[in-house]
Amino acid sequence: MKRKIAVIGSGFSGLSAASYAAKNGHDVHVFEKNSSFGGRARQFTTENGFVFDMGPSWYWMPDIFDSYFADFGRKTSDFYELISLNPQFEMVFSDSNIDLPQDFEEMKTLFETLEPGSGNMLEKFMEDAKYKYEVGMKDFVNKPCFSWTEFFSLKILKSAFKLNLLSDFRSFVGQYFKNKKLQTLMEFPVIFLGASPSKIPALYSLMNYGGYKLGTYYPLGGFYKIIDGMISICKDLDVKFHNNSPVEKINDENGKVKSIIVNGEEIEFDSVIASCDYHHTDSKLLNKDAKNYSSEYWKSKTFAPSCLIFYLGIKEKLNIKHHTLFFENDLDLHTDEIYKDKKWPSQPLFYACCPSKTDDKVAPEGCENVFLLMPIATGIEDSEVMREKYFAEMIERLEKHTGTENLAQKIIYKKSYCLDNFIQDYNAYEGNAYGLANTLSQTAVLKPSLRNKKIKNLFYTGQLTVPGPGVPPSIISGKIAAYQATL
Repeated sequence: MKRKIAVIGSGFSGLSAASYAAKNGHDVHVFEKNSSFGGRARQFTTENGFVFDMGPSWYWMPDIFDSYFADFGRKTSDFYELISLNPQFEMVFSDSNIDLPQDFEEMKTLFETLEPGSGNMLEKFMEDAKYKYEVGMKDFVNKPCFSWTEFFSLKILKSAFKLNLLSDFRSFVGQYFKNKKLQTLMEFPVIFLGASPSKIPALYSLMNYGGYKLGTYYPLGGFYKIIDGMISICKDLDVKFHNNSPVEKINDENGKVKSIIVNGEEIEFDSVIASCDYHHTDSKLLNKDAKNYSSEYWKSKTFAPSCLIFYLGIKEKLNIKHHTLFFENDLDLHTDEIYKDKKWPSQPLFYACCPSKTDDKVAPEGCENVFLLMPIATGIEDSEVMREKYFAEMIERLEKHTGTENLAQKIIYKKSYCLDNFIQDYNAYEGNAYGLANTLSQTAVLKPSLRNKKIKNLFYTGQLTVPGPGVPPSIISGKIAAYQATL
């Protein structure tokens, strides 16, 4: 039976849900509160010719993107050209730098120069990570996680021990590498999962495989090209898009969604998929007796970080890689100040992305497009004073690394984005940027449920439910939610 389905939010999970629901023959409408589509992956262009991706910048797990487009009879190359980055990124330490090569044999050689025998250990690590990736990304993450019985397949049960679900990531890495820089290099991918590497299950070595082994890429034109491709697929399936259309209320009757209110207008729907912030949907859009979770529940959860971002246009070419990680300071101190102390960092790490090194269309000739990102705690006070304090520090370190004098004076475009912006633009709980942490106590069935427990035709998708934070998991989340909504 053809249903009329509302999707709230147009980020990766929302577009994924909309496309799969439309593919199943339903009448799908996407409602976006902002003027432009894409959620955290929106893009903007400045008057002086800089093109900035607002959020995601790491193209990892390419097979997940390939699989999404293949489900609609298309290929990624129909929508964007992928460039393989070499080096994949540079990691800056206080006394030296590491360029991670694209070629795996070269990567093993690099490891060997830092710790004899570690090249062979990297091979073993990646063999283990490949197994976790194939089981995790093909069997685990595609479950709606309504019950633990979903995981009672012979294959998954046989895999349980090898997946290291009860081991922590830091200890697991330490079994392979003793060199501190190599340990930091291997721990980096899990930082944005929402906890210290000592709190993240060793299962997530699958991210090292999905990134380091499968490679780091860049879609020419920016990450928004993926959003463009997904919107194109939706439109081919007759999905209707509504921007500047904040959903103000979800009305239910007799345990079912009846309608939504958008800009004061009531519109009836057969099902709703909420791709917007889960907490916002639960606490602001539903009747009190229809909420899935209490305010105390959300306060008890561990969230992945928020971040302080600067979008910079610089009128000079810089000696910098496409991706650069500034790890001159202590990783544990920074993560503790995000997750334990919940305060602005005293000795921060940060990340710089310079897509103009790969793509001459994102900056005017002779200029650089630079995106600075510093992970911070959720729920702390945001202010212009704090933003500028850390901006000055990041610029000083960027200046030192690139050998550029008076870098601040060469900035011809500058825009900051932080906690208050995440709340204003995305209704993000406590200004979170990356969703709910993937700790063991917040995995699978222990995450906020994909469906409302009291309204049978209301479903949730995105980074606060299964499978978790990140672009590929969000695409998968949308697919799962669409399937459940169209049963």
